[in-house]
Amino acid sequence: GTILGLLTVLLMVRGLGAEKFGWYTTAIGFLQFVGILSDFGFTITTANMLAEPHFDKEKLLNTLFTWRLLTAAIFQGLSPLLFLLFPYPIEIKIAVAITAISFFAVSVGQIFTGYYQQQLKTHIITIGEFAGRLMLLISVFLLVKNAVGFLPIMAAISLASIVNIGYLYYRMPKLQLSLDRAISQEILTRIWPTALCIIFNSIYLQGDRVILPLYTNQIQVGFYGAAYRVLDIIIQIAALVMGIMSPLLAYFYSRTQTDNFKKYLQMSFDMMALVLIPLMVGATVLAEPLMRFVGGNEFIGAGKILVYLSWTILGICFGIVFGYTALAINKQRQAIWIYFIDAALSLIGYFIFIPRYGIYGAAGVTIFSEIFAGLSLMILVAYHTSFSIYWKSILKILISAYIMYLVISYVNLANVLLSITLGGITYILCILLFRAVSISTIKEVLQIKD
Repeated sequence: GTILGLLTVLLMVRGLGAEKFGWYTTAIGFLQFVGILSDFGFTITTANMLAEPHFDKEKLLNTLFTWRLLTAAIFQGLSPLLFLLFPYPIEIKIAVAITAISFFAVSVGQIFTGYYQQQLKTHIITIGEFAGRLMLLISVFLLVKNAVGFLPIMAAISLASIVNIGYLYYRMPKLQLSLDRAISQEILTRIWPTALCIIFNSIYLQGDRVILPLYTNQIQVGFYGAAYRVLDIIIQIAALVMGIMSPLLAYFYSRTQTDNFKKYLQMSFDMMALVLIPLMVGATVLAEPLMRFVGGNEFIGAGKILVYLSWTILGICFGIVFGYTALAINKQRQAIWIYFIDAALSLIGYFIFIPRYGIYGAAGVTIFSEIFAGLSLMILVAYHTSFSIYWKSILKILISAYIMYLVISYVNLANVLLSITLGGITYILCILLFRAVSISTIKEVLQIKD
């Protein structure tokens, strides 16, 4: 799915060009902002509540599904109307109306994703994602080949999401629209702190892509969006890893199995670092050739942005692991202040630095916000669980990534794909040589069973 996503981005960037990819970034950035604003944590809440023994599973699932359907319809239904107030070309406004269908489908699919994660049936999520991304890739390829323009590509995005979520719905147990009062009250109790956290998240995670188009031209927005699309795919990989681990953390914590909880939390952090650190290093050293490969010479300017944005991966590594863990141990309320302070500082930063420094100002504030949130969440979890990171594995991963950096830097290959391959092989060999993460640990994560 990740490879298909990369290929699709490559086709879209090359097919649309910098300005129209800026249109795409503006439309998607706004809808992502609304999507995160109205996320409410349904995926993780579904997975965690289904993992607990206190609820009738059928009533719980139906109630969660009904609430998600209602909230998604309200927020995604109103988003195209709200966007009419912005001073953008009519093509972007039509694109928002078309693509809101995609975000509605994805929002409803959060319940399905949470269910499959709790059941440890993530292969179903993978199949649905693969089917949707394959359809999107084929559609975008045909549309770009025939040069049909911007809006049909946006329609293809919605169609692909419908295919993805449609498959997940097909594999679900029978669902009904119902609202159990007692369960609804418990969901509200669980979800309001998570919802506040996610609302604040939407400000510091997506605020740059909403505010940036107001102060710079669409070509610059296209550069920023192209670099961020590469980063988004990396974030999706990280979220999938923690989506698998989070129900286990909730299970062990709710049953006071402290040793197992700490074991799997350390395993989560190790696996996240194992995946994200080399991607951060690789994106930094290969940023310009990578963006040239993705978008052609027109997008070389996006490489400089990717160099800066790649450093947000450091904060993402901490933020996703300990953010998911805070939810798993029901410390959402304690995390609200972290997200509130981060959102406030980021919003102030965006309005100060974006008008002055454009895309570089946006990137700088984004780096700060991710690292601030990640480290603060780590401190919160450590305080409430007495967990401390075992740094020996992380040090070995950092050394392996540094050796990879040296090899890529000093072996100048003509093709960026060859450089990526060389870097990947070097990194894997170093990981095995230094025994940074054991093979048994990787197998355990890949083969987790009930």
